[in-house]
Amino acid sequence: MAEPQDFILRNIEWDMMDKVKFFPLSMLSSFTVRCALYPLTLIKTRIQVQKHNALYTGMFDAYVKIYKGEGFSGLYRGFWLSSVQIVSGVFYLSVYEDVKQTLSKRDRRISSFIAGAAASIVSQSIVVPFDVLSQHLMMMGLQTNIKDDSLKLVFNPLGIDASPSRSKFAITVDVVKQIMKTDGIGGFYRGYLASLSVYVPNSSLWWGFYQLYQDYLFAIAPDWVSHLLIQTISGTLGGFSTVVITNPLDIVRTRMQVQRLESMFLASQVLWKEEGLKMFAKGLSARLIQSAMFSFSIILGYETIKRISVKEEYKQHVRW
Repeated sequence: MAEPQDFILRNIEWDMMDKVKFFPLSMLSSFTVRCALYPLTLIKTRIQVQKHNALYTGMFDAYVKIYKGEGFSGLYRGFWLSSVQIVSGVFYLSVYEDVKQTLSKRDRRISSFIAGAAASIVSQSIVVPFDVLSQHLMMMGLQTNIKDDSLKLVFNPLGIDASPSRSKFAITVDVVKQIMKTDGIGGFYRGYLASLSVYVPNSSLWWGFYQLYQDYLFAIAPDWVSHLLIQTISGTLGGFSTVVITNPLDIVRTRMQVQRLESMFLASQVLWKEEGLKMFAKGLSARLIQSAMFSFSIILGYETIKRISVKEEYKQHVRW
């Protein structure tokens, strides 16, 4: 049966979009969001790697110390390498939308959950080597400010010379060489299974929660409420819910990749010995703020771009 002429689209599907518009706009949006929020990623990573509160007592304290000790550029260590993730983002969204549409006959929340998992597996297979490198680079610069040799080993296990006189490119080359020398090609996929164990459920839960909150808010919101507003609120709530559930796994992954621990079990043991029950909340405030801002920004950009990219025959059925 044909849709009525005045029907409103709540969800713009993959085949409704002009891909020539969608892909470049999506990459631009992803780069802009990552550029704005990268300092929070760096701060979260450093807080997760430190023992107890050896360097930073919290997110704000970390921001102040990094800014004072390393300058504004210190907040963007490893960014240029991390920004390669915008390419994996194209594959991520393509797989997500394609799988979700393939499973569209199922419950939307279930199809979003499964599509999120599939997209994450493809994305992580591309991005983990860059993630490993960027996390090591996030730690660089600390060795000039730390007097304790044991802490230097924690933050810079490869022993790279990251003095201010050296270029970022030279430091990056040294990190690559040292990983190759120490672990071979496999070193670039250190923590790959841990990344999958974090990001696959993280992606599944995030999209599942996003659809769940969206359905609920659409059901209770008056007709005049902006659809885009409902979607950005749903994305933010989905991000909060997902972070609380997956935070311990994210810490384990980070420790494995930066401190070169051999297994998730060993990383968990080290964390439990160092932090006890506090391991479940380590870096949580930074991650919650990062997730809220990231989720809001990503959904705002993503759903806006979908509206801009929608094919002409569907434009009259889209509500902002």
